[in-house]
Amino acid sequence: MDKAGKNTRRLWAIQICIFLSGLSVFSQLYLFQPLLPNVASEFKTSVGDSSLLVSSSTIGMAIGLLFFSFKADAFSRKKLMVFSLLSSAFLTLISSYINHLEILVFLGVLKGFVISGVSAVALAYITEEVSSSVLGLTLSMYLSGNIIGGMSGRIFATLLAGELGWRNAVLIIGIESLFLALVFWRFFPESNFFKPQRQRFALKIRQMKSFFSDADFLSLYCIAALLMGSFVSVYNYLSFRLEQPPFSLNHIFIAFIFLMYTVGVFGTMLSGRWSLKYSQRTILQTSVFAMIIGVFCLFSTNVWMVVLGLGLFTFTFFAAHTMASRMVAAKAKEAKSAATSIYWLFYYFGSSVLGSGSGYFLHVTSWFWFVGLLSLAVAISFFLTLKTQTIKL
Repeated sequence: MDKAGKNTRRLWAIQICIFLSGLSVFSQLYLFQPLLPNVASEFKTSVGDSSLLVSSSTIGMAIGLLFFSFKADAFSRKKLMVFSLLSSAFLTLISSYINHLEILVFLGVLKGFVISGVSAVALAYITEEVSSSVLGLTLSMYLSGNIIGGMSGRIFATLLAGELGWRNAVLIIGIESLFLALVFWRFFPESNFFKPQRQRFALKIRQMKSFFSDADFLSLYCIAALLMGSFVSVYNYLSFRLEQPPFSLNHIFIAFIFLMYTVGVFGTMLSGRWSLKYSQRTILQTSVFAMIIGVFCLFSTNVWMVVLGLGLFTFTFFAAHTMASRMVAAKAKEAKSAATSIYWLFYYFGSSVLGSGSGYFLHVTSWFWFVGLLSLAVAISFFLTLKTQTIKL
């Protein structure tokens, strides 16, 4: 039996459904990010405390990915992803009716945990089921779904909250996510090249030790944590910055700041094309270095300079993330789901820790020091790229 190849119906179904899964996951995962000012106002809480609504989901993702790094191969790929998408949609719907911040945070952890089932196996499924000739395109489709889901969720949440209130915004996105989960359930193909198998705990521990003892894996995992933490921090708190002097922008303009995610799609796609001409290491290094330039632009008090810097930062973040995740999947000859789960574990751990920690840091310092902290994180990531080796894709 051949893997799904170019111009086949099976490949089309895989690409469309894997795109929709990314759309659903990321529209829910960062749903509350643009709503933080609304939530902070309603619950009369601080910037850092309100950001727990974002970090709770990413903490849940990190816990779930740790769990699935041991258990993912014991489940059907499709059944696990369907369960994750349906259960997360129901939790998002429930969240629109909750009146206590603590319960919302708990539901965020739970939602992150169940939704991690998609991220834990999606990259492994693609590499198992798709022909190498279209592997890069299919991976880009999945990551583009992540990007567009994150962008559309933030934009729609901001606009809907401005007109209908944040609770109705959450409710509508929950309904949309439920619809996407049902479409995925109906059309996503079952695995042809993977069968669920009981995993021995000791074997998994040995595999994970091998990943953590490998300098390339460890560098790529730390890069994922630092870059994602910096990226989430910028999008968590930039809306607070833009609402205040010297910008004093209204919520409609701030909502369209999240259109910058569209340049992330180009970053994902172009990094795949560039990998045909340049080494993965070169692309990763160049992307991370350009991120530093993008962060520096956020020091400015000129709104257009900030927008330009945000665009560069977003484009190069997704280019770097795409290349780093591909390098992990390619390097892991065995136990791909475990290797990629650990990558996502670090990715979301960075999002949780740096994403919320930088908010408290901003609260006690200023925007200048906040941007300085993120610049340091990205600079460390660039140093780590110098330690990685080119991996044959």
